[in-house]
Amino acid sequence: MARTRFTKDAGLSARMGLTMFLNGLIYVVLIAAIWWILGGSTGGVVIAVLLSVGIFWFQWYFSDKVAIKAMGARVVSPQQAPELHSLVDRLCQQADMPKPQVAFADTRVPNAFATGRSPEHSVIAVTRGLLDELEPKEVEAVLAHELSHVAHRDVTVMTVAGVTGIVASLMMRSFLFARGGRNNNGVPIQLLLMLVGVVVYALSFLLIRVLSRYRELAADRAAALLTGSPSTLASALVKISGQTQKMPQQDLRQTAGASHLAFFNVGSLFSTHPSLEKRLAQLDKISNQLSTEL
Repeated sequence: MARTRFTKDAGLSARMGLTMFLNGLIYVVLIAAIWWILGGSTGGVVIAVLLSVGIFWFQWYFSDKVAIKAMGARVVSPQQAPELHSLVDRLCQQADMPKPQVAFADTRVPNAFATGRSPEHSVIAVTRGLLDELEPKEVEAVLAHELSHVAHRDVTVMTVAGVTGIVASLMMRSFLFARGGRNNNGVPIQLLLMLVGVVVYALSFLLIRVLSRYRELAADRAAALLTGSPSTLASALVKISGQTQKMPQQDLRQTAGASHLAFFNVGSLFSTHPSLEKRLAQLDKISNQLSTEL
């Protein structure tokens, strides 16, 4: 975790470490499975390793650009968005952290996201819908939430952890193009590739979803404590939730590509975010704690 004034979260650090370890273990099992499927041939293993290294490198260096493009956002200068930059400047100074690039997406869906491989190479983006719907203090609370993701480095962990799932997904698709044949045990290679890909993808998917829900709660806590106003973040959550539910399905589909990075996510099935009720309950608890300390 970066050294900032955002509250440290031992639970988040432990979960990130466990997620990285288990994803690494799953990846080792994946490589071993490929080796077994191909009857001990090293050619397929080498290809799988080179492919994963290439995906990792791409994810590491271009994840911010891919996320911005997926959301239809663009980086804006202080001259183009002075009020937005002013809010980010103040929060970064308050948190004692490097200022990320600031991006804007001209979409009605009220949302925000952070991405990047490190605090020094990160981007924080907001949509037109968010700026139109929220008061300046509420926007500030949302930005604090996103900046805490950068400070906690959980954005980096999510990016790296996703590589295993991508490789497994490619395996699932490869069975469509793989030539017929059987391994040394007489089992069809196409079927084995698909089954191993499905299992590995499912395990990686679940690990990332569990971490994602916890990191959102950790970001809520950190933002509430940094700004000293949990009720403001709660107000923003309620407003965003109400407006997002009113958005037409076409708008939601257009932003689905970056949903894992978003401040608020629609739907509970396999959701990357905890429920609104759970987030509000936590913020109410923090508010009571702050009132007691005063």
